[in-house]
Amino acid sequence: MNTMTLDRAGAAPAAPRSPIADDRAMLKAAADLTRDLSAPRPAIYWADLVASAVVGYAALVVAIVATPLWATVLAALIAMLALYRGMSFIHELTHVKHASLPGFRTGYNALIGVPMLVPSFMYEGVHNLHHARTRYGTSEDPEYLPLALMKPWSLPLFVLIAALAPIALIVRFGVLAPLSVIVPPLRRVVVERYSALAINPHFRRRMPEGAARAQWNRIEAACAVWAMTLIALVASGTMPLRTFAIVIAVASSVAVVNQLRTLVAHLWENEGEAMTVTAQYLDTVNVPPPATLPALWAPVGLRYHALHHLIPGVPYHALGEAHRRISAALDPASPYHRASYAGMPGLVAKIARSTMLPR
Repeated sequence: MNTMTLDRAGAAPAAPRSPIADDRAMLKAAADLTRDLSAPRPAIYWADLVASAVVGYAALVVAIVATPLWATVLAALIAMLALYRGMSFIHELTHVKHASLPGFRTGYNALIGVPMLVPSFMYEGVHNLHHARTRYGTSEDPEYLPLALMKPWSLPLFVLIAALAPIALIVRFGVLAPLSVIVPPLRRVVVERYSALAINPHFRRRMPEGAARAQWNRIEAACAVWAMTLIALVASGTMPLRTFAIVIAVASSVAVVNQLRTLVAHLWENEGEAMTVTAQYLDTVNVPPPATLPALWAPVGLRYHALHHLIPGVPYHALGEAHRRISAALDPASPYHRASYAGMPGLVAKIARSTMLPR
């Protein structure tokens, strides 16, 4: 998932590279060895989502009422990690067949999407374009920028700007959404430019139609009511500034951690040309075991992001087994193994070094 935008203008021209041909053995193994893993297990989805929400909000309450600073900080950290995990289910919603998980979209929006102002429609209809065979890594990909080819200052800006996401979302839903109902030209701008979790600043959403529009409007109305309520509670003094500051700090931390994960989800080395599936895979990142911290900063299957690009229909809870099967079946020389990395620090360093190379 991606949250904030950065212009391609910071990118320097890259030298043309030889195209990477598809590795048929890898693609065939990924498909053949995971056919029995494609069914989502509702009990796992619901238990994980509900537990993340309960732990997250309970820890947030503790952070607000705690007196010692250490207790506030510790509880806020737990709240951030749990709510971040809950928010990560928005990614699963874009891939899962809703008939196999009845009510899960509603559950996500009620527990996470509306309270965190990250409703499901911000990603549905957007993320699938990132997986389109001919769009990945091009100017038509809403979730791609050639970050590794940009200027060194672009990386810290890319991460730090995410800290403003909670305030931006409150303005989007609490101010712009109600105004756009009575100002039609503003409505188009809000939908096209401020209704997608995308990093490509040139991406524009289409206006929703039919049943999707009715669903969008219901969820957006709930978000607007909640955002306006927050504004009113703070403006009237009903919600103390300390409480609001803690809530915003936790939400900002969720956005920053997600942006850091986004930064290392790909190598970001493509300058706009169409890529083969194998090239897309090698531009994407797995951080499998024995690394343990990715379970926190890349939850809900996101630690297997490269594998997910090979088999996007496999649910998050089956990706670990899929990785074990494919890793064991393929020769050590297979490109499959080249997408695995040890952790975030090395990946950040790799991308940062790339931004410093002369172009």
